[in-house]
Amino acid sequence: MTIEHKILELAHLRETAHRAGGEKRIQKQHDQGKYTARERIEKLLDEGSFEEFDTFVTHRCTDFGMEKDQPLTDGVITGYGTINGRLVFVFSQDFTIFGGSRSKTFAEKICKIMDLAVKVGAPVIGLNDSGGARIQEGVDALAGYSDIFLRNVLASGVVPQISLVLGPCAGGAVYSPAITDFVAMTRGTSYMFLTGPKVVKQVTREVVTTEQLGGADVHAGKSGVAHFVAENEDEALALVRRMLAYFPQNYLEKPPIVPSTDPADRAVPELNAVLPDGPNQPYDVKDVIRAVVDSGEFLEVHEAFAANLVVGFARFNGRSVGIVANQPKVLAGVLDNASSIKGARFVRFCDAFNIPLVTLEDVPGFMPGTTQEYGGIIRNGAKLLFAFAEATVPKVTVILRKAYGGAYCVMSSKHLRGDVNYAWPTAEIAVMGPDGAVEIIYKKELDAAEDVAAKAAELKERYSSLFATPYAAARKGYIDDVIKPATTRFRIIKALEMLADKRDGNPARRHTNIPL
Repeated sequence: MTIEHKILELAHLRETAHRAGGEKRIQKQHDQGKYTARERIEKLLDEGSFEEFDTFVTHRCTDFGMEKDQPLTDGVITGYGTINGRLVFVFSQDFTIFGGSRSKTFAEKICKIMDLAVKVGAPVIGLNDSGGARIQEGVDALAGYSDIFLRNVLASGVVPQISLVLGPCAGGAVYSPAITDFVAMTRGTSYMFLTGPKVVKQVTREVVTTEQLGGADVHAGKSGVAHFVAENEDEALALVRRMLAYFPQNYLEKPPIVPSTDPADRAVPELNAVLPDGPNQPYDVKDVIRAVVDSGEFLEVHEAFAANLVVGFARFNGRSVGIVANQPKVLAGVLDNASSIKGARFVRFCDAFNIPLVTLEDVPGFMPGTTQEYGGIIRNGAKLLFAFAEATVPKVTVILRKAYGGAYCVMSSKHLRGDVNYAWPTAEIAVMGPDGAVEIIYKKELDAAEDVAAKAAELKERYSSLFATPYAAARKGYIDDVIKPATTRFRIIKALEMLADKRDGNPARRHTNIPL
């Protein structure tokens, strides 16, 4: 065979691989509002940057007549390319080939690019659309799952890992996305669950639909498995590109600095009036966030889950930061089980990848009640405390209003190695709010008063002037400065610039034992 013939053979094989499961199955993907595996990669990566690996791989199963059907790629497209000029590795599961089911060779392809990603220090993006393990392969398919899980764990905190769930993801397949840093799902076309509706009905007699059991909104709002929900695949793929712009390539690098047209010394006079007159009246902390960050751009994470705590990414004078903020608009901004877990996970990601933390605090305490106590609020609140204490990245905290009790300690206080801790003049830093404190401290005076209401008001005023103020903490050095709200942006930027070359560490050990 001449070289010309061999080149023609190569072209034919590559064309065959690109046809995947055939036109009918490709059309079915399109009819469901879904792209094919290759189309997803093309839309995700910079044009012309994708370099594919293992195009000609086929499965090795010889049972159940499988040896008669050995499509090229074996149901997953793998390789590397660039996003905004920065290297990434990607795998895209192909539902048109055996329903995207995972075989041993399928898993080997994914493991190969994950190993390379760790070696060169670049993010891994998984585009999931799979019916699960390939049943015909038996334990080999399960071994393939485990091989990937191991890589997910070994890559954790080394390179960013992002999972897009763009179709089914069921059974053991769900654990790989769950281990990764961020999970995004598409509304109406994706789902995740360990056991499907049929098994649920058999075991528990519960009748539930696929969407009710594992749809995007369920995992975004109830379970917290999904960090983002996209309306369609275009939005999901654009989200990944936007997300990566805030991250470094790996744990040894710092996040990229993006030139900003928003003046660093821009005053924000509207913040002087953002707080309501009443101490118990709500406001939207996102208004504060958007007012102080570069150009008002804020990428919120876990928006629909535990909304009493807001977390997400933004920039200050071009520097990436992770923002953690209590939300007085929801449950008065208290910390509960879900928000504590949400915050801890986010803080640890930022710390793993050298992303500074900016905390905006207005927290009346931890949620009381049996539901919270039985749900482990002690253990879960400790997770958030642990995460902030362990973090060695630059940490800047601004107390906007309330900072009561243990919640004050937990929210990146000076006592947990907060680097720069500011407070607005409206800050109330105390063991508890005036109402509860007065009832305990001045019980005898209240019992003896002729006009209890008037006496209580007088005592509350006295307590607030002594304790529910930023100056008591400032006198002890627990607050570095009391600042005008309008200067918040500038003061945060100055602090971050000062902390840019911060070096800190933790004691030598195998690893910490965070209260899981």
